Amino acid sequence: MLLGFDEYREQAEALAEALGMPCHIVRKHRFPDGENKITLPSSLPGHVIFCRSLDHPNEKLLELLLAAETARELGAKVVTLVAPYLCYMRQDKAFEPGEAVSQRIVGRFLADLFDNVITVDPHLHRIQYLEQVIPATRALTLSATALMAGFLAERLQNPLLLGPDSEAEQWVGAVARPNKWEFGVCEKLRSGDREVEITLPGIDLRGRNVVIVDDVASSGHTLLVAIEGCLAGNARQVDVLVTHALLGDDAKQQLIRAGVRNIWSTDSVSHDSNVIPLRELLKDAVLSLG
Repeated sequence: MLLGFDEYREQAEALAEALGMPCHIVRKHRFPDGENKITLPSSLPGHVIFCRSLDHPNEKLLELLLAAETARELGAKVVTLVAPYLCYMRQDKAFEPGEAVSQRIVGRFLADLFDNVITVDPHLHRIQYLEQVIPATRALTLSATALMAGFLAERLQNPLLLGPDSEAEQWVGAVARPNKWEFGVCEKLRSGDREVEITLPGIDLRGRNVVIVDDVASSGHTLLVAIEGCLAGNARQVDVLVTHALLGDDAKQQLIRAGVRNIWSTDSVSHDSNVIPLRELLKDAVLSLG
């Protein structure tokens, strides 16, 4: 049985349909004091799959704690989490004395709750495998880059792909290589959450269809500076393609004002830029669990 949550209902129901299994939406009730009550179906099979993306994660993590523990009390022997976007992966070391290494802490939290964790393009840079973060029975890392490459191939002729910083190189390269597209990576100097300087690679942008590719778009400020730089370099047009669109309304509007033509994303996080469904990718991963 697949269990979803209201804010990710459409994707959960699509995955359940692809798997040929029932989907039930977890019922939530908020008390006046801010506490939440979680209610699951009273009868559960041996394997329960929770499908929920972990953007805006703080309340969701507590609800998953309540839901996963309740599922086991109701008879589930195997509990799996399908979280297309996985939270708290960026803080993978203490950059200043006293900082919490949230990646490691949240990873252990999820490992204690779930036998299997499936996610898409997690923000991992100083470690190689998701199992190092989530020592669960099985932790599966999927990539949406093949889907993203196919999406672009149907819409653009010979685009130039750019990563906004060195951390995006693995994603932009993976999207570019199947079609042998030219790609480059910008250099980024960050001095604050919204204070970013971008140096474009030494590629002639004049008249080119540029697509800026990244795994996560959050505040959108790095993308904003990259878009402005591309257009100043006389790019014909600039589109943005990301796996996880965490963009708020203000961030999206800023990108539009900067001159971006399209903002495209997978449906890992519910957003009006969603154009690439992940259900088949996720279905195959769930079936591989056996």
